Amino acid sequence: MDPRYDHLKYEKAAQDLWEQSKTYTAQHNPGPLYSIDTPPPTVSGQLHIGHIFSYTQTDIIARYKRMSGFSVFYPLGFDDNGLPTERYVEKKLDIGAHAVGRSEFIRLCLQETEAVEKTFQELWQRMGLSVDWQLCYSTISDASRKVSQESFIRLYEKGYVYRTYEPALYCTTCRTSVAQAELDDEEKPSFFNDIVFKSQDGKDLLIGTTRPELLSSCVALLYNPGDERYKYLRGQQATVPIFENKVPILEDEGVEIEKGTGLVMCCTFGDKKDIEWYKKFKLPYKQSIGLDGKWLPDTGILAGLRATAARETIINALKEKNLLLRQNPIKHSVNVHERCKKEIEYVALSQWFLRILEHKEKFLALADQINWYPTFMKARYKNWVENISWDWCLSRQRFFGIPFPVWHCLDCKEILLAPIDKLPIDPQETKFTGNCTKCKSSRITPDTDVMDTWNTSSITPQLCYLYFNPAAPSAFTQSAELKKFIPMSMRPQAHDIIRTWAFYTIVKSWMHFETIPWHDIVISGHVLSDAKEKISKSKDNNPLKPDNLLKNYPADVIRYWTASGALGQDVAFSENQLKIGLRLITKIWNAFRFIQEHVAHLESASVESNHLGAPNEWLLHTATECFAHYKKYFEQQEFSLALDQIEKFFWHNFCDNYLEIIKDQLFNPLNYDAREVHATRHTLYTVGLRILQLYAPFLPHITETLYDLVYRKKEKVTSLHQTKFTAYQHTQAYVESAHTMHLMIDLITKVRKLKSEHQLSLKAELDTLEVYAFDLEQLKGLIALEQTLKGITHAKNIVYRDKKIGACYLDTAANAAHIEVEIK
Repeated sequence: MDPRYDHLKYEKAAQDLWEQSKTYTAQHNPGPLYSIDTPPPTVSGQLHIGHIFSYTQTDIIARYKRMSGFSVFYPLGFDDNGLPTERYVEKKLDIGAHAVGRSEFIRLCLQETEAVEKTFQELWQRMGLSVDWQLCYSTISDASRKVSQESFIRLYEKGYVYRTYEPALYCTTCRTSVAQAELDDEEKPSFFNDIVFKSQDGKDLLIGTTRPELLSSCVALLYNPGDERYKYLRGQQATVPIFENKVPILEDEGVEIEKGTGLVMCCTFGDKKDIEWYKKFKLPYKQSIGLDGKWLPDTGILAGLRATAARETIINALKEKNLLLRQNPIKHSVNVHERCKKEIEYVALSQWFLRILEHKEKFLALADQINWYPTFMKARYKNWVENISWDWCLSRQRFFGIPFPVWHCLDCKEILLAPIDKLPIDPQETKFTGNCTKCKSSRITPDTDVMDTWNTSSITPQLCYLYFNPAAPSAFTQSAELKKFIPMSMRPQAHDIIRTWAFYTIVKSWMHFETIPWHDIVISGHVLSDAKEKISKSKDNNPLKPDNLLKNYPADVIRYWTASGALGQDVAFSENQLKIGLRLITKIWNAFRFIQEHVAHLESASVESNHLGAPNEWLLHTATECFAHYKKYFEQQEFSLALDQIEKFFWHNFCDNYLEIIKDQLFNPLNYDAREVHATRHTLYTVGLRILQLYAPFLPHITETLYDLVYRKKEKVTSLHQTKFTAYQHTQAYVESAHTMHLMIDLITKVRKLKSEHQLSLKAELDTLEVYAFDLEQLKGLIALEQTLKGITHAKNIVYRDKKIGACYLDTAANAAHIEVEIK
């Protein structure tokens, strides 16, 4: 073996082996199915350390399950349709989608996403993800388009999908409607403006508003019927300042008497309350803001302006006419689009919606059928569902997405669906065959919207099923095979998309199959910058480029850092943890150099059980305990605690104690029983392999390399990662030897401590080692190991006494150590 572990050399060799031997394919790993609904990363730039963190944690679980005897179905997708990709292409190429045109922009998106996907795959392979790369899908592929469009048609036919002209959340920056799940709340400074309206008898009516620029959309004033101040206004009209139009004054209990002046204006639309009143009182729709974010031509002095400029202009106009009484500075929470962080508007459009509000109780009940790791994340899901106030808007007014497979009759408004056997289809590129099925009109127009990208991501279990069973005619036709596959075993994801990906997938699975999509959901945290902010592609706080990290550190060291993070917890990136990982890699390499030296010529695979010797029995006993705890934690998805178990065993039991205890036996074999020396070499071999297995999910490269150098020829299994725990992690209990060795280790530790305190080398010889104990009878096992004890303490003589001295000390004049042993 090389003196040092050359990670660049050995990582590449391990990755080549996995690819050439198809180590991670299902056919090479028979067993019961364990399926993973892996998150398809958004193809919108570069992967960051947060991706490395969460995806590696998933891989750790996948590797554990594979070595536990499961046939792991572990695909990886790329989420390359929708707004995130469009924004990435617009920014990279410095173009606008609407300026370029639909067809050309789609071509550019396909070109750019293909290049990004290659770099993503290369990075995942360098990190050692045990994905079956034959099971790689894209959410814009023909197969994904077909599944997504079929899902839409089937849910429309079931009555879950509907189309209506409805006020909706709209982002004028991204120029598309959005869903409630795509909103963030931001605290922003503003002003509460007290503006003067006029009653029909000329009295001043004071209205407080944060959005004076929407005066051009004002359609009513409202007050609470219990507010004595305004009862006289019942049935009257008011004049809107600047625009001079008349609007009705209405009563509604939804007006808060104590808020502002108690008199409010309803604009179409400033907020959700405006929409509620618009529907309740059948008010006219008076749109001010265009889909490009500019005020429309009929808004007078505001025409052509954007929100900030429109607000400034109307404020100045009100001041000139003495209609602005005061401005009070405030801070308030506003909805912003999570993609561009710009404030959301509300406009009325004909759009597709999925009915979720009426089924909220069902979605809450479904959460109880899923195992949540960590458990507290279920509360986040439930809190989200309980506070949903909109049906899911599926429509997006963009280009690079999956089109709705629909045409519309211009005469009778009939909705015309594409036949399922003709999917995928783009109605803007394919004419509807024939005339309207209802009124026979030939005036047919295609639907021009595309689907919300989550509408496709929410059916990843169905996409996975078609890769698992490519002969299946449909991902929605109930069959024995489909029922075996869905629910899938596990969904890994981050906590910020519980409200989108987790929720929407649960929704779709229930609507299609009346079942949950997976048995377990495993939720990772985020990686935080020094400023305690989430590190992401959309922020400038991302100095930790994975490519640069992989140049400076072994992939296994980065994986070691990811494994140290508990599920669901945000963590700050820790270079110190990387340094600890580097020390571990060095320690493992050096330990196995020692192992190789002493097991290279081990011929017999068997060992006489009655000649194992206490040190070997203790190590096997401790290894058994370690695996039991390791397995328990992994089954609870607590991989960081499982790592703690192997860490303690490897560093403390194996390296600090066992290797030191057996060195004298291996270097001076003539002083020992030959059968015990053979047993020691055999134990070194078998426990070494057990250690590699336990580290394998976390550190796949170095463990594969060491398996190749030390074990592969004898074990005759191509890859360590195809070995099973059941083949090596045998249960071996040696309670008596474990007790004896605890005494020996305690004694050795005290000798080391005394030598260190007297600044002596640990190899300094002692003429006599005096061991004091209450009960010499209980030291029989220790006395039987006297030669081993002499070897490690470098004592020429050992004397055992049955009197308590109350302290441990080193008599330098007599060159003797006096040690008290406490029997437990």
